[in-house]
Amino acid sequence: MKQEVICAGFGGQGILFLGKVLAYCAMNEKKHNTWMPSYGAEVRGGTAYSMTIISSDPIPSPVVVSPDAAIVMNGPSFQKFKDKVKKGGLLVVNSSIVKKVPKIPRVTVMPIPLTDIASKLGDIRVANMVALGAYAKKTGVVSVKTALKTIGELIKDKKLLMLNRLAILKGASLVKSL
Repeated sequence: MKQEVICAGFGGQGILFLGKVLAYCAMNEKKHNTWMPSYGAEVRGGTAYSMTIISSDPIPSPVVVSPDAAIVMNGPSFQKFKDKVKKGGLLVVNSSIVKKVPKIPRVTVMPIPLTDIASKLGDIRVANMVALGAYAKKTGVVSVKTALKTIGELIKDKKLLMLNRLAILKGASLVKSL
């Protein structure tokens, strides 16, 4: 098993954190993993992305060129990565921001209004965790249970932790209806 994932969006959307949480989930499941963020000149409002690889075998390089899955949170990221996802792969798209999400014949496209859902939960900053829940449930690469445990290791503020866990569960619950 090997899954290469790109998480991309505007700086401030928790893109790098999302990739990092995926890597920590893999560690908690005793899987090999790499996480490589792309900071560049990006700050809040600029584009950012991270590359995470999860595998049952050692990983020779952390670079992802053609991902098995991409989680894209904005239009520029959608345009950049939609054609790079491997045939048979998964593309999770924040349809709150990317309004027109076309079908892509060779991949499974999951348009989810991540920002709108996070707003209804009380904080748009947890849109990334809604995406994590949906991704984990859809792929099974890491379990939702592991994601809930892992986020507890990374966030110590109880109120913020509960909100992130709620977002993960909400994202996972959406997979049944997609």
